[in-house]
This record gives sequence, C-alpha cells and structure tokens, in this order.
Amino acid sequence: MIHPTAIIDPSAEIDADVTIGPFSIIKSDVCIGSGTTIGPYATIDQYVTIGSDCQIFQYSSVGAAPQDLKFTGEKSYLKIGSGTIIREFATINRGTELGGGYTEVGENNYLMAYTHIAHDCITGHNVVLANNATLAGHVVVGNHATLGGFVAVHQFSKIGDYAYIGGKSAVIKDIPPYVIASGERASLHGLNNVGLKRNGFSKASIGEIKKAYRIVFRIGLTIKQASERVKAEVEQIPEVKNFMGFIKNSSRGITR
Repeated sequence: MIHPTAIIDPSAEIDADVTIGPFSIIKSDVCIGSGTTIGPYATIDQYVTIGSDCQIFQYSSVGAAPQDLKFTGEKSYLKIGSGTIIREFATINRGTELGGGYTEVGENNYLMAYTHIAHDCITGHNVVLANNATLAGHVVVGNHATLGGFVAVHQFSKIGDYAYIGGKSAVIKDIPPYVIASGERASLHGLNNVGLKRNGFSKASIGEIKKAYRIVFRIGLTIKQASERVKAEVEQIPEVKNFMGFIKNSSRGITR
C-alpha cells in the first residue's frame, strides 16, 4: 500500500507489495524489493537499491549525497541488503568516486535510531549498530559485528567478524574478529565469548581462537613473531586463519 501523500518519482521501481507511509519521498532511480515497509516522513534519495523485507522507520534518510568535500556530484550508489531494519532518524550516505562509488549495507542489519553510515562504508550481514553509533567514511564492518551506543569509528578503519565494541568507544584502529573492544580510545578486552557461543561456535574452536589471541596480544611479540608461533602452535581452523589474516593485512594498525 502506498499512501496518497507519498511523493514518488516515476522512474522508481517498486514491487507491488511494498508499503510506503504518508509524506515519504522516493526519488529517481530507486529500486525497492518485495515486502519492504517504509514509514512516514522517510526520504529515499536517488540511486538507492533496497532489498526485500526491509523495514525503514519514520524520519530516516537513506541515500543522501556524501558528506565529503571531495564529492562533486558524480553518480554514486547505495545498496541495502534484504531483511535490514533502519530505525528512526538513521542516516546512510551514498558512495563517492574515490571510494569506488558504492556504500553497501548487508543483509539483516539492525541500525538503531540516530545511527550514521557514511560514504563508501561496507557492512556485512547481521551487523548491529546501537543508538547513535557512527561510521565515518570508508569503514568496513564484518559479519555479526555489534557496535554499542555512541560508538564512533574513524574513517578507513575495519572491524572484524563477530567483534563487539562497547558503548561510547572511539575506534581509531582496526578491531580484529571475535574480540571485545571498549574504552574512550578502544582497547581489547579478550574474546567475545558470549557472542561466539550464541552464534554456535564450538568450545574447541573458541579455545583455538583464544590461543591465537594470547600469542598475538599477551606476550609482547611482534606481529611477525606471533604469526610464526600461531602457525606452529595453534590448529589452523578457518577462524584462526581469519583472525591472523585480518591482523596481517591491517593497513591502519591493530587495536591492542
């Protein structure tokens, strides 16, 4: 159902069972998938693709131009994955030419009220951003990561799979997979044991990740030394390979 007060550009492609509330604005070159609901007073800007079964609440701004002084009006895009929930007053910006032209929000994300995802960010699936969490430009967030309220992530930072970042933390370097980070300047506080167990990780897998974590972060080794020791002493299950690969490939440096 589309409310008669909604303003919809004729070029928008909207599936038949999409619901659009009163006074919402759907601009040109927008695609909205089956079963998606858009509440009142929301704005979907141009060049946005929204998957199926999403919920976009009132007053959210989806796909506005990047807040980047280098942006000169070039065509750029935003993609929202299926099953994603975007709560009140959340803002998500399109990409820029420098960043590849795309911002992408993965499937089944939960973006709470007043969250912000800036230009050229990429989030995986099942990501949670609690109220007022903010991603600066070019941030990458892995699958099943959770950011607490008022978390602020520096541009070009990366957050690994299943990481948990406590509320009111400032993230200025990369956060490895499977860990907990928190603090005014985020620091590591061990593994995200609760999150890993809830997501079905076995006790044995968690044990191997913990061994790798201790070698890298608790005995004063360089990354090269730690990598060699992890390879020699820890079972090379996929999670350990993911953990070590993320650390070795970090360009901003790793939070400790």
